[in-house]
Formats: sequence, C-alpha cells, structure tokens
Amino acid sequence: MDIIKDIFNLFGLETKLFIAQIVNFAILLFILKKFLYKPIAQMLEERRNKIKQGLEDAENAHKTLLDADTQKIAILKTAKNDADKILENVKVTSETLKQQSAQDAKKQAAEIIETAKKQAKDEFDKATKQVGAISIDLSKKIVSKVLSEIFTDEEKTAVLSKAIDKIESAGYEKTTN
Repeated sequence: MDIIKDIFNLFGLETKLFIAQIVNFAILLFILKKFLYKPIAQMLEERRNKIKQGLEDAENAHKTLLDADTQKIAILKTAKNDADKILENVKVTSETLKQQSAQDAKKQAAEIIETAKKQAKDEFDKATKQVGAISIDLSKKIVSKVLSEIFTDEEKTAVLSKAIDKIESAGYEKTTN
C-alpha cells in the first residue's frame, strides 16, 4: 500500500481526497443512473418500439393495399363478366320477344283475314239467299200471271208449289212476300 501512496504523492493526489472523489463519483453515478439513465433508456426503448410498430403498420398497410388492389381487380372482372352475361341475356330476351311479337302479329293477321273471309262468306250467303228469295217471289209472280190465263186456281197452286219446292231444294229460302 505504500507503493500506492507514493504513486499518489508523485502525481500530487491526496488519498483521502481521492477516496472522497471516488465516493462522490459513485453517488453521482448512482443518482444519474437511477434518475436520469433509466428514464432516458426507457424513453428510447419506447421510441424504438413505436418506430418498429410504425414500420410494421406501414408494411401491413402496404400489404392490405396490395390485397385491396387485387380484390378490386377481381371484383371488376366479376362485375364485367356479370354485365356481359346480363347484356347477352337482354339480347336473347329481346330477340325472343321480337320473334314472339312477329308470330303474334302473324297470328292476329291470319285471324283477322279468317274473320273477314267468314264475314264475306256470310254476307255472300245472305245476299245469295236474298237474291234467291227475290227470284222465287219474282218467279211466283211471273208464273202466276202466265198460269192464271192457262190454268185454274187449283192447278195454278199445285204447279206453283212444285216449282217453289224445286227452287227451294236448290238452296233458296222461301220468303213471306
């Protein structure tokens, strides 16, 4: 220990003062470590964790953005395919409706023509019967005048009846005139 004292004296250090400075330094080191170093280290650790968390969040956000873009593209493709299918269905439906409308129009036209033909035939038949009835009446009057001079009333009625029966059997109706 004498050697240490000699060394201290050689450099101009006093042992008691040196020991007091070491104790003061240790106390100061303990106080700084307890009250300054630990809070600063803790604050730096928290900041490091926040930065690390921020980087992880940014990376997750980037991945989420890429996933969202992928989903957007998939949704757009699906929507386009659905729109194409709907458009195709509309085209097919409109073509079917167009054909059905044309067929309905043809059916209606055929029905109208058929109805007109039937009405025309009915009118023709009616007119034919009327002409026949008029001709029967006219024939009666002519035969009656001609026969009145030749035959008696009874003979005239019998001949007239036979003539009317023959005309009616040909398809004409008898009128009451």
